[in-house]
Amino acid sequence: MAEYDNNLLDSFPKGNHLVMCYPGGSSRRFNVEPNHAAMIAAGRVAEDAICEALHKASEMRPQRTPITLGQLKAWKKLAKEFGNELCPLTHASFRDLAEAGVNAMQKEADKLMSHPAVVDAWEKFMLTCELTKEKKWQLKQQYLKSATS
Repeated sequence: MAEYDNNLLDSFPKGNHLVMCYPGGSSRRFNVEPNHAAMIAAGRVAEDAICEALHKASEMRPQRTPITLGQLKAWKKLAKEFGNELCPLTHASFRDLAEAGVNAMQKEADKLMSHPAVVDAWEKFMLTCELTKEKKWQLKQQYLKSATS
């Protein structure tokens, strides 16, 4: 086998896969649930924004709030002294971190949806989804009707 065998490396196994190409590389997700493809793709596009939002959400903060004016001054002095080396004294909850990630993804999606081509593609995608759901419902009704006859 050659060091690079495009038949081996570029082939895909049976299933649904998500491929994303970007400058300097590519990402492949295998056996993706089709209903999750848009979410996974949005997450990959928004990965940097999500990381930044999670980093911000996990910054140091007082364990109990509200705090006194003296505590606030001391806290701000501590944060200033630590600077970028701020170590979390208490961690944000996983819910806070997840919400920060979802919010970052939503902001990225909003940016993407400002482009007319993206809006057009999204509308076609949603129309296809609705038509598929409607067809499945009709097929189910036909099946139930024939099963009871």
